[in-house]
Amino acid sequence: MSTTQYILALDQGTTSSRAIIFDHSGAIKQVNQKEFKQIYPKPGWVEHDANEIWESQLEVLQACVKEGGTGLDSINAIGITNQRETTVIWNRETGKPIHNAIVWQDRRTASYCDSLKAADKADLIQDKTGLVIDAYFSGTKIKWLLDNVDGARGLAKEGKLAFGTIDSWLVWNLTGGQVHVTDVTNASRTMIYNIKELKWDTELLELLDIPASILPEVKSSSEVYGKVSADILEGDVPISGIAGDQQSALFGQMCTKVGMAKSTYGTGCFLMMNTGTEVVKSTNNLLSTIAWQVNGETHYALEGSVFVGGAVIQWLRDGIGILDNASDSEALAKEVEDNGGIYFVPALTGLGAPHWDAYARGTILGITRGTNRSHIARAAIESICYQVNDVVKAMEGDTGKPLAELRVDGGAVANNLLLQFQADILRTSVARPTILETTALGAAYLAGLATGFWGSMDEIASQWGLDKKFEPEMENVKAEAYTTEWNRAIGRAKSWIQEEQT
Repeated sequence: MSTTQYILALDQGTTSSRAIIFDHSGAIKQVNQKEFKQIYPKPGWVEHDANEIWESQLEVLQACVKEGGTGLDSINAIGITNQRETTVIWNRETGKPIHNAIVWQDRRTASYCDSLKAADKADLIQDKTGLVIDAYFSGTKIKWLLDNVDGARGLAKEGKLAFGTIDSWLVWNLTGGQVHVTDVTNASRTMIYNIKELKWDTELLELLDIPASILPEVKSSSEVYGKVSADILEGDVPISGIAGDQQSALFGQMCTKVGMAKSTYGTGCFLMMNTGTEVVKSTNNLLSTIAWQVNGETHYALEGSVFVGGAVIQWLRDGIGILDNASDSEALAKEVEDNGGIYFVPALTGLGAPHWDAYARGTILGITRGTNRSHIARAAIESICYQVNDVVKAMEGDTGKPLAELRVDGGAVANNLLLQFQADILRTSVARPTILETTALGAAYLAGLATGFWGSMDEIASQWGLDKKFEPEMENVKAEAYTTEWNRAIGRAKSWIQEEQT
């Protein structure tokens, strides 16, 4: 163990920036969090102010160190985990973004993605990147910014622009503009990175008309990338762990063996299954992606992304006002015995895996005079579980093996009703760990491994603890009837709009 005592993790998410201090046992010492503005310029468009992201992250970082009482001399290293695919391009000379960040949820490039599919580029892109063609990923967002921001292509040709996912943007600012890097997990989400050859792919860069000069250097998930600038944190604190949020959660859940899987219930729901050191190509519309690279060994995963998970509860609160607080959803849903025939397909930003329908939209079906807000709340909670079930079944189809256990994390897993229904629909065990902050914990583990704070992955794995395991209780016939009705409902939501709104 290091002579210092703590690791500081920065967890930059879709709706908030957080900083968490962990001790050597993986326990939380201090947490600070700040939300930031969501920007919706047009239907289907989602943006963030990259400067606000940086400022909010810096604020919670400094507050966490100050309020945690640990002292700078006890911070061994910093790990970063981040919302993935969200795209920032900034001027290298001024450090200022040329446009708002385009968020992973944004659909503005859906029609361009359709043109790539029509040009028969789907197999090429999947073979190289493990991804399906979709507006979700960074590549088409980069192209849009270069094509639509005045002067952007000229500046790029002069070598004056830098692209990054949020991890790159944070490292750039933390190091005072000295370091422009990303890690393999974030690179693997751009649709321009070859996950087999582990490099930016020249053919894909040419296809999307993206100059290589704007790209960050790609590093492993656990190594020292640079030191935090002294005007941000006094001392000599290294940044030594980076992973996209879902890969970080997989690592934090210690799903280090082939076949182990986790689901993170955040704004979206993100399932990942460790497939080992070989790329497993999906035949069920899942993604093959890099799980992490540690000590020179690259591990891969299958992933399914649900675009709207916990965000459906936020919508109940903010969109239609039937909740005062998101945490009230479980109690409201429990006021009725079942969903009353209500099925809520929360395709508020299209559908992700395994459907990949950018033109689907949110739908609530089965409404009668007897329907009340409790039925809608229950249907919203159940919709999260159905979407996760769709992804798990696709994973089982790709691997040929049933899932033995699903490890879960994220803000929504405090909801016991959700997890019990999830176990009932999946027909398998759902395990909630004692430490739910597994996304930040994964980044901390990666950072601490690089500096020797933790000696090995085996040492870390021994720290995983179970809070509660949910086993299936519902009769099989009833569970099957529910999923049959869900499939009918999702069929009604698909292809709702005829063409992407631009």
